[in-house]
Amino acid sequence: MAARGRPKSIKTPDDMHSLFVQYKTWVKSNPIKIEDYVGKNAKRVFRERERPLTMEGFEIFVSSFDGGPQSLDQYFSNQNGAYDDFLGICRAIRLQIREDQITGGMVGSYNPSITQRLNGLSERTESKVIVEQPLFGDE
Repeated sequence: MAARGRPKSIKTPDDMHSLFVQYKTWVKSNPIKIEDYVGKNAKRVFRERERPLTMEGFEIFVSSFDGGPQSLDQYFSNQNGAYDDFLGICRAIRLQIREDQITGGMVGSYNPSITQRLNGLSERTESKVIVEQPLFGDE
């Protein structure tokens, strides 16, 4: 008889997909409002900025539902092989979040340097310093 653990809060990969679609819809329809002041009289305005998709945001969104898991780590890490059915949807979710962040950084919707760091991207430059030393010393 197999050991029985706590039942999964998200029952199926289709349920996970549905939650992610709901999260994306919420994120993209709820921009962040940035306070700004314009004109010679510094009139106070609020500019809307697109909200990026993030793993942390998705996790908070899912945990806000009654009975929702407080963490998605076990689904995305396939803890003890118990989440094999979720591998495909978890990979797709990660790719969509990463693509949103990278594209947003490339077009200037999001801060490019933060996007680079979050996604392990970096601009590498190589510098060589050559120091020549005389063979017989200067006289």
